[in-house]
Amino acid sequence: MSDTVQNDTVAVDEPVLSGERADLLEALAKQRHFLTFAARDLTDEQAGRRTTVSELCLGGLIKHVTSVERTWANFIVEGPSAMPDFSAMTEEDFARRADEFRMLPGDTLDGVRAEYAEVARRTDELVVSLPDLDAGHPLPKAPWFQGDARWSARRVLVHIIAETAQHAGHADIIREALDGAKSMG
Repeated sequence: MSDTVQNDTVAVDEPVLSGERADLLEALAKQRHFLTFAARDLTDEQAGRRTTVSELCLGGLIKHVTSVERTWANFIVEGPSAMPDFSAMTEEDFARRADEFRMLPGDTLDGVRAEYAEVARRTDELVVSLPDLDAGHPLPKAPWFQGDARWSARRVLVHIIAETAQHAGHADIIREALDGAKSMG
């Protein structure tokens, strides 16, 4: 089933999603919205400000979720080679990963949002085009994964949704502490 959509001057047939894939994309879109909505109308300086005792800031949360989604989407396509070898990471590697949670010199909220939108677009295209959501890969070696665990594409997408939702909650708390703005209520 498809809908004909006018794209500039050419009519393009686009697939109409329903069922599980549509549900996954809808859930992911909702959590992405809540994450980015928390950063609405902020300056770059505000997006980088810590408002709690944690290291988290709104721009850094968006950067982190962008990195997580990109890495897991790559895992769906490439398998464990797309992931870092967590057992071999050095202090420098962990320090670089910590930079995901901060607005660094040169980072802008518009730039962070644009990169997230591009990663989201790629993930959405992947969900639409995957031949089989049951296809999976063994997880990379890491202290927090069972040694022989495998995740299907579906399980990875559920993980991305959960990660995004968790950080959307963090973002809401940070924003409320910043200037009293709330996502809901």
